[in-house]
Amino acid sequence: MNGERADGAPARPPVAGARDDGSATPSVVVDDLSVTYKVQVDKRRELRRVLVGSQSRRRRYRAVQAVRAVSFVAYPGECVGVIGHNGSGKSTLLRTIAGLQPPTSGRVFASARPVLLGVSAALEGDVSGHDNVYLGGTALGLTRAHMRDQVDTILDSAGLTEFADMPLRTYSSGMKARLNFAIATSTTPDILLIDESLGVGDEEFREQSEERIQQLVEGSGTVFIVSHKAGAIVAMCNRVLWLDHGRLVADGEPEAVVGAYRQLMRQRRQAADTTQDRTDRITGGL
Repeated sequence: MNGERADGAPARPPVAGARDDGSATPSVVVDDLSVTYKVQVDKRRELRRVLVGSQSRRRRYRAVQAVRAVSFVAYPGECVGVIGHNGSGKSTLLRTIAGLQPPTSGRVFASARPVLLGVSAALEGDVSGHDNVYLGGTALGLTRAHMRDQVDTILDSAGLTEFADMPLRTYSSGMKARLNFAIATSTTPDILLIDESLGVGDEEFREQSEERIQQLVEGSGTVFIVSHKAGAIVAMCNRVLWLDHGRLVADGEPEAVVGAYRQLMRQRRQAADTTQDRTDRITGGL
């Protein structure tokens, strides 16, 4: 890793993300991407300010820089893990690549329509699992004819055939995760984005998911995986992006990047524990 920032994170990615031979056509190009949200501040505090007359009645917002000047290039046949602390910008990055979140600045280019795994927003709790297959497929832009041919296979691969006529609200979180994954991978997307879904479900589901992802990668697809499970990232991915407070601080081999990430997280936890110990000594543990 080349250099460090004041907070201990690497100053810049050790790998540029471009292939040396120039023989492959990129599947995703992220160019100087930044995403900033406007979030309304605590309404209760604002109410107190208004009541005491210390502030105007206008709503106050805070700018949150979720992604900051991120650039990289991804290619067919790559399984790219995305790691980082909570709030580091991982999910925002995937949503922006999928076209669901507009960038504040910068650009995203994709060779095909990215498919973001997680169609739960399109599914209906009072509708059966069978009919939700059609709803999920429609949300992903798949035709009804395609879903009609695949519905039995989807339910079977999700292990939900015997529950197909039950409403989705009766499903466990693991059953819903299996259904989401089966719908999203019922076709072969050129670009698949997976956000935390592999952390839900039983061991059999995780093994099936990993096998299906490997098939997609071997078929020259590009897969992005956001997960807090570093072991799964190392096992499944051939490249890892590390985001820290919205910035891309490392891009490279999974074991090296994940190892550096774990080391920094340990250092931050130790620093936090030391600070807490000092505070406890000063306050008497109050």
